[in-house]
Amino acid sequence: MDHFRYEDGELYCDGVKAVDLAASVGTPAYVYSRATLEMHYDRLVKAFEALRPMVCFSTKCCSNLHVLKVLAQRGSGLDVVSGGELHRARLAGVPAEKIVFAGVGKTDEEIRDALGRGVGSDVPGADQPIGLFNIESEGEFEVIAMAARAMGVQARAALRVNPDVEAGGHAYVSTGHKASKFGVDVEHAKVLFEKFGHEKHLRLAGVHMHIGSSITTPEPYVEAVKRILALMDAVERDGRTKIEVLDLGGGFGADYQTGTAPSAADFAAAIRPLLEERVKRGLRIVLEPGRTIAANAGVLLTRVLYVKQSGRKKFIVCDAGMNTLIRPALYGSFHFIWPASVSPQHEPPRRAPVIDLPGLESVDVVGPVCESGDFLAQDRPMPPVARGDVLAVFSAGAYGMTMASRYNSHPLPCEVMVEGTRARVIRERESAEDLVWHERAARDVGV
Repeated sequence: MDHFRYEDGELYCDGVKAVDLAASVGTPAYVYSRATLEMHYDRLVKAFEALRPMVCFSTKCCSNLHVLKVLAQRGSGLDVVSGGELHRARLAGVPAEKIVFAGVGKTDEEIRDALGRGVGSDVPGADQPIGLFNIESEGEFEVIAMAARAMGVQARAALRVNPDVEAGGHAYVSTGHKASKFGVDVEHAKVLFEKFGHEKHLRLAGVHMHIGSSITTPEPYVEAVKRILALMDAVERDGRTKIEVLDLGGGFGADYQTGTAPSAADFAAAIRPLLEERVKRGLRIVLEPGRTIAANAGVLLTRVLYVKQSGRKKFIVCDAGMNTLIRPALYGSFHFIWPASVSPQHEPPRRAPVIDLPGLESVDVVGPVCESGDFLAQDRPMPPVARGDVLAVFSAGAYGMTMASRYNSHPLPCEVMVEGTRARVIRERESAEDLVWHERAARDVGV
């Protein structure tokens, strides 16, 4: 699953001991395993190789430049959803033709910037990577087309369509149904292909779907792909346009608990038969994986500040909380948490909410933030810990640092990349002065 393992009671990331890392760089700290990033990327590419997809890693899930560069060197493109992520893609060395620009609220400035840098540049019939704008609405199509006409460029787009399939582990990450703010429904999609299928400066050449996140069974993808293929056939049959690209989005689940998510090969085995013949006839496929590559490639190291008994509850108060990792508080998400240094009898045999080992006690793992909802785990059996001990929050490589905040004026943590026995700080820990840097001066706005 990853390169984080216990040896003689000590947690290692590749060849580096976690407690040594915590002592060197401080806590909280996000720690990534390069070997795990590469392993999960390679497995996904291998699983889907029959479809020859362009894989565009979802920048929003783990946007550190060094992480993006590792994946770009492996051959990955990027799925971006903002001008800031587009800037990161450029700095990571990802060419425009391997960038898919999605997102429901692209600004005029972001659109012009992307067009000016060649994102979605259209060369009909060319055998090249598939840069795209993924378009969410009729209004957005009109805005991008108008910008392309004004700039004298030609771009290519895919329309995001909701196949009305429920998927995803939480309502906040289920995005493929009719009530979603994302995309358009199938019937509206037919109207838009008829209306815009022959627009000169923004060619509507593809369909995009993304049905949700943390999906742990292939069945929703199978149903969604079938519905999208029916739409594509209807559009082509009616002569509106030819669909050249199918972007399947992402959402493949990751093993937050040992053995709970299908492998990339399992997802591919279910999806591949639906598309192989069409790929042979020229259909191009895009995938936008995120957490399935990054989640288990990272842990969050946090240090115990206090152990507190309150009534019948025992609290482990740490220096990381909802400001550092918001997923438990926001989604009720499970992250396995365990001390980075334990007696050999307490080495965890698997990652699960309940571990059957002697001497465990039920605790809440909470952070320093002044909110009752500030927790990383509740009623979790764990070995006894003391002030100063280091805890590891596993499967934190996706939507961890990218969703971190400075709430209560806590500076953002550092990030570390481990490569074998080498560890490098790839983002410095913020200081108190960093928190107020943008507030040091004031200026008149001239109104």
